[in-house]
Formats: sequence, structure tokens, C-alpha cells
Amino acid sequence: MGRRTIGLASSGLGRVWPVGISLSHRALATPVAVRAQCTLTSSLGVRCFLRHIGAAGFRVGCALTATVWKNLNPFWGEEYTLHLPTGFHSLSFYVMDEDTIGHDDIIGKISLSKDTIGAKVKGLDNWLNLTRVDPDEEVQGEIHFGLELLRDAKGIGLRCHFIEARDLAPRDISGTSDPFARILFNNHSAETSIIKKTRYPHWGETLELELETEELSEGGTVTVEVWDWDMVGKNDFLGKVEIPFACLHKTPLVQGWFRLMPLGNNEDDAGGKLGALRLKVRLVEDHILPSMYYQPLIDLLVQSVISPAEVEDGSPLTMLEEVTTVESRQDVAMTLVKIYLGRGLVVPFLDYLNTREVNHTLDPNTLFRSNSLASKAMEQFMKAVGMLYLHEVLKPIINRIFEEKKYIELDPCKIDLNRTRRISFKGAVSEAEVRESSVEMLQGYLSNIVESIIGSVTQCPPVMRVAFKQLHKRVEEQFPESENEDVKYLAISGFFFLRFLAPAILTPKLFHLRDQHADTRTSRTLLLLAKAVQSVGNLGLQLGHGKELWMEPLHPIILYSVASVKDFLDKLIDIDMSEVPQRAVFLPSVTVKEGYLQKHKAESPQLLSRFSFKKRYFWLSSETLSYAKTPDPWQVRSSIPIQCVCAVERVDENAFQQQHVLQVVTQDNDGQMHTIYTQCKNVNELNQWLSAIRKASIYNRRMLPSFHPGVYRSGKWTCCLQADRATSGCSRTHSAVTLGDWSDPLDPDAETQTIYKQLLQGRDKLRSTFVLSFKAFTLLQISLSPPDGADCSVELLKHRQAAAVRLLGVVLDLEQAHATFQRQERIGPSLGPEPGSEGESSVLYQTQWSRKTKRPQKEGSLSLLPVMLSVTCDV
Repeated sequence: MGRRTIGLASSGLGRVWPVGISLSHRALATPVAVRAQCTLTSSLGVRCFLRHIGAAGFRVGCALTATVWKNLNPFWGEEYTLHLPTGFHSLSFYVMDEDTIGHDDIIGKISLSKDTIGAKVKGLDNWLNLTRVDPDEEVQGEIHFGLELLRDAKGIGLRCHFIEARDLAPRDISGTSDPFARILFNNHSAETSIIKKTRYPHWGETLELELETEELSEGGTVTVEVWDWDMVGKNDFLGKVEIPFACLHKTPLVQGWFRLMPLGNNEDDAGGKLGALRLKVRLVEDHILPSMYYQPLIDLLVQSVISPAEVEDGSPLTMLEEVTTVESRQDVAMTLVKIYLGRGLVVPFLDYLNTREVNHTLDPNTLFRSNSLASKAMEQFMKAVGMLYLHEVLKPIINRIFEEKKYIELDPCKIDLNRTRRISFKGAVSEAEVRESSVEMLQGYLSNIVESIIGSVTQCPPVMRVAFKQLHKRVEEQFPESENEDVKYLAISGFFFLRFLAPAILTPKLFHLRDQHADTRTSRTLLLLAKAVQSVGNLGLQLGHGKELWMEPLHPIILYSVASVKDFLDKLIDIDMSEVPQRAVFLPSVTVKEGYLQKHKAESPQLLSRFSFKKRYFWLSSETLSYAKTPDPWQVRSSIPIQCVCAVERVDENAFQQQHVLQVVTQDNDGQMHTIYTQCKNVNELNQWLSAIRKASIYNRRMLPSFHPGVYRSGKWTCCLQADRATSGCSRTHSAVTLGDWSDPLDPDAETQTIYKQLLQGRDKLRSTFVLSFKAFTLLQISLSPPDGADCSVELLKHRQAAAVRLLGVVLDLEQAHATFQRQERIGPSLGPEPGSEGESSVLYQTQWSRKTKRPQKEGSLSLLPVMLSVTCDV
């Protein structure tokens, strides 16, 4: 029997605990793919799967949370960043009960349309009841047909030319369907032939309906349906397209790709009997202009750090910080870090902010204690450039802690002797013995962590070391007194230990150190270790102040580590700035992802066998995708140049009767195409590898427009049943990254757009603070006799006003450019993209109908919070 995660469906009890979501979707004014970013944070508990549905109706699984066993009130706390394709329609959360044998049971789902999410400016934050899953509503894909109204001497009729369909929902146990199409109008109907075992049928059939003359004056709807034929039982519904008959009077021929729609049954939320999810979802929509429009703003930001103004308040960076809200400060900090990384100016940028912060701090004990822009920028900078380093330092020790699962506790109020009895063969264990063994194990873990850190000087990214060196210099200049000797160390260790290492130890999953969250026992061990590492980062200065006295047994090893840490920090900043490659965030040879996968070559003669996949260890850098039998560095590797990659896509389950298979299509120098199939252990790992390889190959020039989601076997493709091996793909390729993380490629235009929006929102405050205040001061000067030093004050205010006017002018220009593009978008003859363009249905009829019903045709950006959910997107 399978173990059930929860029993919400049968018991009708329980609620799924808070889930938060944060999504961002950006539309570009130039012909570039629109992206959506979705951060899924899920609570501990039930199994959740996330999907999105895009314009073409493709349903894509995006993320899967961890499973919480035997819990009706789960909390996940997982975060995912999802880049959704152009024109996505909805985002769905499926709560599932995991079974170790057989398929998981779906408890219920929540579907959110893009319009629903976008209607709330500050985001959607509410409890939502789960709804039952209706198979007739779970449709996907699109159909290609032409519909024509015939009028001739023979009579009146409807002619429908069924061409093909793609990405239909799998209804059979084999992962395929047996589709046929049907056209209906009034009491007339006709059906195509049945094409078996495919989700990509090619009919090439023409059907005609004979109509009566009086039917021309009637209204009604022409319906095209797609069904899965079943030999036993009723046929399964695959989707429908409805076209008002009146449209055929205006446009006698309607032809194109149409998104398949569900039957439209009203969803039943079962009155909350299936449970509920608390979702926090925010949709941000941006139109990204061509690069030249952002150049003036980039120039102002660059000038701020290359030629700092003598008047600090006159810098565009200073003004940006002035109008940045507390809620958006972290996003702005991360965006600025990426902008300056791309310009090779991240060290001067951080030095500018840190210098300003240090100069405004009078008490060294409060240095960098607030969540200022400088503090947030340093924190995001370490995450952007130091994640690989963090993994090298902490991952082996974190893995060991997870594997050993020791019971460790120091707080007498929390020691549970019942737990110790389960793991001890010596009978009852006293509280003192538990504390003694806990201290011993914590000392061992802490020693290993400190040794790993102090021995990692050469592994630390040079750009991080230079940034710390500059910070050390500024603090030493501001606080040169002997009694403040430790301040220059505390400034660095406060970021390095307290904001980087300690959080990663506390929540390793959020830093990609582990695939699953820690259980209760391991989580407590990590918390105690994080506290100890924080004390080491504080150089032991806060020990013995009356808080958490039960941590005293660790004080000796903490104090002993302080000297080593100071020596480590001295070595860390002992670097020549000329050694740092300013523009290289990651060196080409650096491995950005690695791990075991199951590999299969398309040319393998064992293609029929599901056991023909061989375990191989893969490495991905920005230059090559390599693999070998083992991770041994001396093992001979096979390598694929990244520049040869043409497509990175999912493979249908029925191709190998295996889940989570991806394909990498490459082209050699002779123009020959090759495909390597690899299998991942779950949907998250699948999307991580898909995204990582797509990021590495994002600038390749020979990417394919289409691909085959099946394999070529027995003289035909398993997906579309075409016999020609060289025929064009039956499904569209996807260039968009699915899962976003710290290794996302830099995107200067999108990042500058974020800064522009922040300035636009704070424009009134900017004008009142830096422009109108100068006018008021000038009027006051006229009415009163100027005091001593007034000339200096006037010059300072003039400088601030001039800088603000320049910045406001750039914001105004960008605002006008956006307005121009939006007018062109509304006025221009937009008939939709060509067939095969990513994420959009190129259907003239659907475009016209959307205008008529005034449905918003906009792209958006999503952000969400996690659940042990299945998430699906319709694309």
C-alpha cells in the first residue's frame, strides 16, 4: 500500500496552511519573448504541483514541492522563480496525496487566471478553497483548421478543412490519445477519422455540412470538438473551439491555429471540504523597450559611481534610494547589482553605497544594522556571485548533518528524553548525558564548518574579496581609533557570516544546498549551528550577556575560532584589484550545474528498451556540457560545445515509458543533427537542467523553431507518426528559462526597466524633495537677509536641483516612449504572431473576437508562494 500524505479528500477536514506567491511578467515592445517570473513559496505538508497554461493552450508542469507525510495542515516554505512564456493564461496549483506505489491522488486544485492575479495591484493574498478536478476541464493544446462558408448553385454549406492538432492531453494509460475531430452546427455534424496513439495528429481531411437557406439568418455557434476515442466506455473530451456563425458572414474563410478550450463547467469548491490554500500572488507587468531608450538612465547610474558628485545628495543613486520603498528595497538592490555587474562596475557601486553608509554612521555598534540600500546590495551581491563558493564550503557538511540525523539539544526546556530512548540501546538516558553528547557533536560540526571556511580563501570569488577589501578600507578610515580595532572585521564578518553563511546553514534548501527541507530533528541541529556561526561572525563579542545561557558549552570553541576568523579575513582582503576580471561574473570554465543523470543516445540500437539509459555524471559550464561514468576528475569526459546546442526540450512520457526525460539537440560542424536524451529524478530537477542549459545557450544563433517531443522508432516519430526522420518538428521550441535562480543571465534592459518603474512611482516625492524645496528656499532668501554660509547652501541646493531635473527628464522621456509604443500597439493592425511563434496562437478570428469583447491582451508577470503543489502553466 502507498503511504498517504494527507486525507483531505476523504475526511473533509483540515486546511492547507499559508502559501505565498510572487509573480512577475514582462512584455517587450520589440520582437523578443515576453517573460514571466513566478516565485513559489510553499508551506510544509501536502504534495503540490505547479502548472501554467499559455496562449497556445500547452500545459506545462513547473515545480513540485516536498512531501510532508501524515499531515492535514502542511506548511512548505519553498520558493521557485518561474519564467512563464509569452501570453500565459493561467496558473494552477494541484494538491496531491503521494503514494509510494502507483500514481499520486489529486486532492484538489486552484486555478488563477492572469486577469485575476493582475486585478490586485498589491497582489492577491487570501485563503482559497480547493476545487475538484474535472477531466473535461483539464484540456490543453491547439488545433489547426480552416472554416469556410460556401454559397454556390448547388446550395449552401460549411466546409471545414482539418489539418492537424498538437500537444493534446494524454488520455490513455500509454501517455497518448486516439484523437478525432468533430464539427457541429445546429443539428448538423461530421467527424474525421481516428488517428491512434498520438498527441500530434495529422488529419488532412475536409468535411462539409449542408445548410438550409433559413439557417443563414440565424445566429448560433459553429463548434469544433476534439475527442479521444475509446473502444470500451465513452470517449474522452480533449477540447473545443467555438466560432460565432456571424463571423463567417464578415470573413468567409477563418483559418489558423486555435487554442482548445474546456467545456466551461462551473467549478465546485466543495464548500471547503477539500481544504484550502492561502496564496499570496502578485502580478507585475512590464513592457521592455529597445536598449537605446534606457541608455540615458544607464549613463546617469554609471556616472554616479565613475564620477561621484561632490554633493552626495545630488547623485541619481542617492535620489533612487530616497524614493525606494521598504517593500521594494531588496528588489531594487538586486536589480542594481545586476546592472553594475553587467557594466563591470559592481565594486565601485558597492564602494559608493558603503562609503556613504559608513560616513553617516556615528556609532560603530550600529554600522550596517539597518536594511539600507547598501546592506541589501551587499547581501544580494554575495548571493549573485558567491553561490558556487557557498556550495563548495558548506555542502559536504550540510549533507553529512542530513544523513546522520542526530538528536541534538542544549536547551533544558526542550530536551525530550523520550526521543533519546528510541535511539539508545543502553536504556534510559539522563538530561546531562543528552547535553554532553549534543555539545560534543555540535563542536565537531562547528569545527568542520570553521575549518572549511578559513581554508577557502583561494576559492572565494575575487570580485567578492575586492568588495570586502574596499569595505575594510572605508571602515578603517572612518573609525581609526584603537578601541574600534574590531569594527573593520565586524563590518566584513557581519555580511559574510551573518547575512550569507548563517542563513544558508539555517535553511539550506533556499540556497540550493538540499532538495528537501530538513525534518524537525535536523532543523534544530541547523538552528543551533547557525547561532554558533553567528557568534563566530560577531567575533564572540556578544557572548555571556545573559541570553541563551544554555549555549555556554559552545563558548570556548567559538572564542577559539575568533583568532582564526580574523586571520582568514586578513587573507581574504589581501588581493590586488588588477587581478579581478571586472566583467566576468562566472568564468567560462566554472561549473554552474553538475550531478548524475540517466543518459540515452538517439542513435542507440537499444532504443526500445527502457533499461537502455545509462547513469552518467554531467557537468555544465558556459562553454561545454560534459559527462563521464563517474565524477572522478581524472575520468575521460565526453563534451558537447554549448554553441552547438539547437534546442533543449522535454520528451513525452510515452516515448520511453519514462517520466522526466529531456532532450538536447545539437548540430555539428557538418550540419548533422544529434540528440541526447537524459532522464532526471523529478520535475524540479528536470526544470533545473532545462533552465541551466537554456541559460548557457541563450545567445546561440542556430536555435531550432520546432522539435519532436517523441523519438524516432520503427520507421516513424512516436509523437506525430511521420515517417520522414528529417521532417520538421511537430511542436514549438521554448527558449524561455523555466526556473530562475542566482545564475540567471544578466538582462540590462529588463533590469533598467525595473529602476525606471521605481523612479516613476516616486516621481512626485523626487520633485518635491529636490526641486520644489529649492524654489521655496530661494523665495525665503529673497524675503530675508542671507545668513553666513547661505551662498554655500544655495550652491548645494542648485546642484541637487539640476541633478534631479536631469533625472526627471530621463524618466519623462521613458514615460513618453512607453506611451508611444502603447498607442502603436492599440492602433496597429495586430493580427497575432505567425504560426509557431512561442506562446501565442496566431489566429485571426481569436484576435478579432478578443477585441470585440474587450478582453485585455497583455502579458503579465507572476509571483507566488509555495505549496507541496503541482503547478501547471498553460502555454
